[in-house]
Amino acid sequence: MLALLPPSTVQYRSVRKRVEELDRLEAERAAQAPPKHGFWGRWIARLGPVGVLVWKFKVIALIVLGKAKLLLLGLTKLTTLLSMLASLGIYWTLYGWKFGLGLVVLIYIHEMGHVSALRRFGIPASAPMFVPGFGAFVRLKAHAPTVGQDARVGLAGPLWGLGAACGTYAIYMLTGAPIWAVLARFGGWINLFNLIPVWQLDGSRGFAALTRVHRGAILALVGLMWVLTRDGMLFLVALGCGYRLFTNDYPPESDTPVLGQFAMLVVLLAMLCMVGIPATAR
Repeated sequence: MLALLPPSTVQYRSVRKRVEELDRLEAERAAQAPPKHGFWGRWIARLGPVGVLVWKFKVIALIVLGKAKLLLLGLTKLTTLLSMLASLGIYWTLYGWKFGLGLVVLIYIHEMGHVSALRRFGIPASAPMFVPGFGAFVRLKAHAPTVGQDARVGLAGPLWGLGAACGTYAIYMLTGAPIWAVLARFGGWINLFNLIPVWQLDGSRGFAALTRVHRGAILALVGLMWVLTRDGMLFLVALGCGYRLFTNDYPPESDTPVLGQFAMLVVLLAMLCMVGIPATAR
């Protein structure tokens, strides 16, 4: 109708006003309408508050499933599987099958943390390779383009290892089985060892992204945690931090997220090293 009426007429102004009112009402109804989540979203919504929680945490569930898929993918590599079984045989002979299997799984999850970070940054690398009696490693086929990326790849292993150790501790709290306490403490200890910032250890790659001031802050934090826990591994980490404090390989600007990750790892892994071991497991 507006196209047929002269703009100067009363009818034109009345029709235009009504159209604007209808547009406003339609916009308000669209804003107040519940979001369209498809069939499954509507079905979950019928569950009420429980359905809302399920819907809100669906992203977290997808992330967990994605990580689980990556963990299983590593086992499809023949070199990884065979070297893993060889390490399991040695640890089984030395410590029994329960601790041997748990140790191999903890090491594997640590290494898959590196693999996950490498895949995220598009850096080609081999699957984890176990060295019986010495742990495992991932061989890079190209260098990380930046110091920050290399630091994140290095700390991804201890981060995943921290998650695995926390998982074993949670199982211990639920079941009370001593073997889970042993694995939780050892998981904290072995990942803390990897934070020593020397040689090819993960902590060395993380320290490369920190300025001298932030290296000093990490050294102070490690010293504080050593005073609180008296764990000898923290003393070794402190020695490495003190050495790297006076090297000239620090960047002009620090990587704050890497600093936060390193500090968090020091605190939480040190706390895991304090997990009490039941007398029946000693």
